[in-house]
Amino acid sequence: MRRNRTFRILRRLGAQQGTSMLELAFLLPTLTMLLLGVLEFGRLLFAAIEVTDAARAGVAYGSRTLVTAMDTSGMQTAATNDAPDNISGTMVPTATTICQCSDGTATTCAKAASVCASPKHVLEYVQVKTVASIDPIFHVPGLPTKYTVNGSAIMRVQ
Repeated sequence: MRRNRTFRILRRLGAQQGTSMLELAFLLPTLTMLLLGVLEFGRLLFAAIEVTDAARAGVAYGSRTLVTAMDTSGMQTAATNDAPDNISGTMVPTATTICQCSDGTATTCAKAASVCASPKHVLEYVQVKTVASIDPIFHVPGLPTKYTVNGSAIMRVQ
């Protein structure tokens, strides 16, 4: 009598362990894919932040003086140097100088002095746009094999 009771308890425990293993077998791939997706999304978000920070570094260099505002290659170099090593090889910075009158009239910097007659004055801005191509760690069918992240910053020249 006692043996039958013990046998039933052991059989019930074995069935519960088998059910737990089956549930784990079904959930483990789903949880793994979810974890890898979060990891990949985090990498892309980090890359987007770094590309934007690189654009800000280029703008910070260009906005110091009127001389550095015209140094587009210096702004591009500052942006490239600020980017981390894994992004700087694929990042393409583009620097431009923008001029407008104090009343909001847009003009080119070459014509700004004649267009912005007194009492208006010339406002000069520098803008750096950065674009980087990021390879995903995990290639999933149906998703892109490369992601493009953009950064942009604009600042008035002092």
